[in-house]
Parts: sequence; structure tokens; C-alpha cells
Amino acid sequence: MNPPTTDTLCIYGATGAGIAAAVQAARMGRHVILIEPTADIGGIMTQGLGSSDVNNHASFRNEAALGGIARQFYAAVGQAYGREGPVYGYEPHVGEAIFRRWLDHPAITLVAGTGLREPIPQAAEKQGTRLQALHLADGRRIAASCFIDASIEGDLLAAAGVRTVVGREANALHGETLNGIRGENTYRQFEVRVDPWNRPGDPSSGVLPTIQDEPLGEPGAGDHRIQAYCFRLCLTDDPANRIPFARPDGYDPAQYEIYRRYAAAGGRLWTPQARLPGRKTDLGSWHDLSANLYGMNHAYPEGSTGTRQRILAEHLAFTQGLCWFLAHDPALPSELRAEWSRWGTCRDEFTTSGGWPRQFYVRDARRMVSPHVITEHHLRVGSGVEDGDPVAVAYWPPDVHHVRRIVRDGAAYNEGFVFGGSIAWRPFGISYRALVPHPQECTNLLTPTCPSSTHVAYGAIRLEWTFMALGQACATAAVLALEHKTSVQEVDYGGLQTALLQAKGQLNVPAST
Repeated sequence: MNPPTTDTLCIYGATGAGIAAAVQAARMGRHVILIEPTADIGGIMTQGLGSSDVNNHASFRNEAALGGIARQFYAAVGQAYGREGPVYGYEPHVGEAIFRRWLDHPAITLVAGTGLREPIPQAAEKQGTRLQALHLADGRRIAASCFIDASIEGDLLAAAGVRTVVGREANALHGETLNGIRGENTYRQFEVRVDPWNRPGDPSSGVLPTIQDEPLGEPGAGDHRIQAYCFRLCLTDDPANRIPFARPDGYDPAQYEIYRRYAAAGGRLWTPQARLPGRKTDLGSWHDLSANLYGMNHAYPEGSTGTRQRILAEHLAFTQGLCWFLAHDPALPSELRAEWSRWGTCRDEFTTSGGWPRQFYVRDARRMVSPHVITEHHLRVGSGVEDGDPVAVAYWPPDVHHVRRIVRDGAAYNEGFVFGGSIAWRPFGISYRALVPHPQECTNLLTPTCPSSTHVAYGAIRLEWTFMALGQACATAAVLALEHKTSVQEVDYGGLQTALLQAKGQLNVPAST
């Protein structure tokens, strides 16, 4: 598509982080090629996640950690709603409009609707430790002088031969306590006892849908499992804008038996709440029983495009059926059905897909493994672990959802959730070294979205506004590497720090915390 030039930066993934990186590089005078495998931009920030996890917990206020382009985004949201200052809840089409306006820049070329050529190892063209070009599925060759993997999946890292990991490390690997298989899970555990067998009381009949028939395993041991995905549903109870839930083709009420038993046992099923402008919700799934499909996404991170599309379609079909079920199944309490019947998808959101998001919430996938790994110790109060090269602040507790639903002591059991956990946590500065690979693997590639971190530490980093801050940092470092004709590993931190502070970045934990 283009000859390699010293001015070109290629960003893979038009997530919030990728867009922030593109904007920053363009502001610094570089030509940017932004590649998005789907037809949409903004990632989950425009696919239903309208709330931002800013100042939404009584025990801490994290707004002071926002700076730079991330804060500018929420200020633009405020302007869209005619309000002064940042606004942290918005409708998907409002966020998309802001991002599209930002990308309408002469230095930014957006290539959407095509991803890396498969198999992935054939998509990268390297000379020694430097990426030269990417080969896309539509046949195009994209050459650049520096690259950023801003996807959540980490496909460009994998294509470039950078070591990555999927799943949970053993606690023993880094001396952690919250990683690996969880021996006991009380957070978001079932409120009521639910029989897990197809025929109640009969293990020989097999487990209900959404349950995996497997043992707990050794507490603290590592495994391949990742936290569950879900859709962030933009629903409304405004009759003028509501599309009522329809019975999906192929709907199978047996898929939702666990919800019937849960309700019959006195469990409280979750309901939508209008938390966003326009009488809308960004309904998520962090409850003991909702739309998180535990254990059904483990093939996604390293899967082919076909595998990922299948998993996405399975999640969508289940979620559409679940919404219909909650509004209509006669076994459920009438008041619950009446409440769900008030809601539906929005006529003015996701207009090409009936109001349903086209992407789901990929909470984690691959993570890079570099010489510097962020661990539980970085977020533990009193650990004494401090990095001297912060480029953004993580201000959120360790937050990873359950990874599976199994049978334990004869009942359905959720395993894997950590939110805060048993430690006193703290905000911390995110090291630049966690954003660059081992120099023997690649010297002109960075990632804001798959940083070198353990499963549990990643849970404190994975907020979208944190990713935006890291995207801005990666782009700044890439431009400095190009200017000084050096590798990304050799970028002078003093110069990077100065540039980020000039761009109003927040690099250190606010003094008020």
C-alpha cells in the first residue's frame, strides 16, 4: 500500500487505545495507518460500554488519574451533551461520533474491515528484529517504520514472533496470592444453591448448559482459562425508541434451565437500569448469574477468524435468547418478566444489527511477556514495589471475572472472580518497560492493550481510559524512537516523560490518594 518511510506509524486495532495512539502521533507530525479488522471503530467503547468506571465507587475516587487524550474524550462527551467538564457516561453513537471526528485528520489513514492474513505467523514481514510490513487478509501490504498492537487479542504481537501468554499464571511463579485457580470464591458466588444436573440429583444425567463438568483443580495452579466475555447491552425503556425483544430463531428454552432453578430457589436475577443519557443502559454481567458465559470463550484468544466468529455468534444467540427468556418464560416471577418486558434494544443504536452490539466485551486475551512483568506486588499496599518509568496510572482494584462454572459440593459454583481480593490494593504507575517486547524479539513494536502483566495485575490495568493513556504513551514513544533512530527499548525515558507531561498526561499516582 505504501513505501516504508521514517514518518509512518502503523497501528493495529482501532480500539480506544488505537485511536488515542493515532491522534497523538498525528499531533506529533507523523503519518498514521490505522488498521481495524472489523467494520467498526472504538472497540467496546462504542459497542455498548458507555460507563467508564470513574468515581463510581464510594470507597475511592479515581478521576484524578485521567489525563491527556483520555480526559479530552470525556470532555468531548460533556460538550456533546451541552455540559461543562468531563462526562463519564454516554450513548454508543455519541462516542463513535467523537472518534470519527478525531480520525478525520489528513495524517491518519483508516483501513477498516480487514485484518491480518492467516495463518497469523505469515502476516508479518521482518528483517532481523524489525517489522517491515504487514500482510492483510484482503491482499494489501502495509509498510511502516514503527508499529503498535492496540488490539485486545494481541494478534500483531503473535505475528511478529513476540512471546505472549493466555490464562492464569501459577501463584508460585511471581509470589502472588490472587492468581491461578481460586481455592475459595465468595465474591459473585451463587446466592442460592442450584442443582447442576440435567435431572436434579442425578450426576449421570450430565451438567446443565453454562456449567463445565470438570474438577476444581489445585488451588494456586496456573491454567489456560480466561475471564468470561459478555455483551454490554445498550437497552432502553423509552417506548418511542425501544425495539421489543423478539424470540430468536432456533430459541431453545432448555438452555436457560439454570436461570429457572435459580429463580425458584429465591435467587434475584439481574435487571436493566437506565444509567446513561437517553434512558439507556449499558447492561453488563458481573453478577452471580447473568450473561457472562463462563468457560465458553477459552478458544477465542488464539483462535482463527472463523473460531472467533463462531464464539461471538454463540454468545450473541445465547444473549438474545436470554433477554427473550427473562421477559416471557412462565416459570419466572411475573414481576421479573414485567420488568424485562419494559426494555428492548434501541432504534438509534447499532442500526444495521437490530440494536444489538456487533462486538462483545473481550475482557482479556493474549498478554505480552517481556523482561519486565507487572504483578500483584505492584498494586499491593506496602509491597515496596515501585517502577521508575511510569507512563500512565492504573487506578482500579484487581478485577477479573470468573473463568468457569463447575460443580462443587453438589451445586453450581463460579470460580475465578477477583475484585480487590484479600489484599489492600493501591493505584500504581504503569512502567514503560511493560509496553515493549524483549529486544531480541522485536525492536519497533509496542502495545498498550496487551502489556506484560500477570492475569491478576492485568485486571487492574484493563480499563478503557487506562488503555487510552497507554495508547498515547506508545505513540509518543514510537515517534521519539523514529526521531532519534533508535529502538523502542532504547527510548530515553526523560524525553518520553517530558513529552507526555506536555500533552497533559497523568504519570504519577495523584497525591490525594
